[in-house]
Amino acid sequence: MANIKEIAKIAGVSVATVSRVLNNHPYVKEDKRRAVLETVERLNYSRNINALHLLKGRTQIIGVILPMINHSYFGTMMEGIAEEALKSGYQLMVSQTSYQPDEEQRMLEMMRNKQIDGVIICSRALPLEHIETYNPYGPIVLCEDIGARPMSSVFLNHYQCFQEGIRYLWNKGYHRIGYSIGRMEGTSSSKRYEAYCDIHAEFGISVNPNWIYDHCLDIEDGVLLVRHMLEQSDRPSALVVTSAQVAAGILLEAGRQGLKIPEDLALISFDNMPISEVLGITTMDNGIYTMGASAMEIINELIRGAASGPLTKEISFKLIERSTV
Repeated sequence: MANIKEIAKIAGVSVATVSRVLNNHPYVKEDKRRAVLETVERLNYSRNINALHLLKGRTQIIGVILPMINHSYFGTMMEGIAEEALKSGYQLMVSQTSYQPDEEQRMLEMMRNKQIDGVIICSRALPLEHIETYNPYGPIVLCEDIGARPMSSVFLNHYQCFQEGIRYLWNKGYHRIGYSIGRMEGTSSSKRYEAYCDIHAEFGISVNPNWIYDHCLDIEDGVLLVRHMLEQSDRPSALVVTSAQVAAGILLEAGRQGLKIPEDLALISFDNMPISEVLGITTMDNGIYTMGASAMEIINELIRGAASGPLTKEISFKLIERSTV
């Protein structure tokens, strides 16, 4: 296989000129650029990409850790990450972990071994103190509020957002409020539970644990939630639903079961996915696309050295009123 020195000799230019042409440097005379490119084509030259990465000290690849890719929440977040990565000239290596710590660990090890330039963690199972030990090996951006820990993050204030949804229902006259969640053990879920308990204390009523519905991720889970709720002798009159897909399942099954929305059951969903608009579901728009794009912007700044320390960005939210409340 030809090397750069051979190309330079045949093209009649310096090795430095060949290097500039191969790296799309703008300041090369057109006749020399043409001579180099013609020689490259004639010799069927291909660059050793690994050697190039060693020379530059970068791979232009960002690792993305997420539990599932076929969920609307993470799919939308990935759209934001991917759009910004395209603008910045980065490729993405995605690890769908199903919340398996070993899989998350594998991506962090790739950064330690210089196979990728940094890691975006959309959601995790590994403890923060363990992730923090990888700080010396490259930039890490987490899509959650990590407090004062020395890592970068982009996050939604789930506590405030959740309370606003509950307060809206309460002010509309719904005082028997339950909620559904994807997994109770998540960091965001714990903040939502705290918000739920605190606002019930503010209203002077006790929390009914039977009105908290766990493991609700998709449309079918929404269907099953309604069926389970109808078996309860004491059930909520309103639900805050942390997934647009679940809310869609609830709305459709409620209709099949003869429940009127919002008279018999009011709904507020999160995420503001297209299905929320199509079905007229009142929703909290929590800026998932923006969160993904911001995470990629932050990691790009850190790699370029444009920031001297961890960066943090809080994503805003807003209530969109439709027909389910």
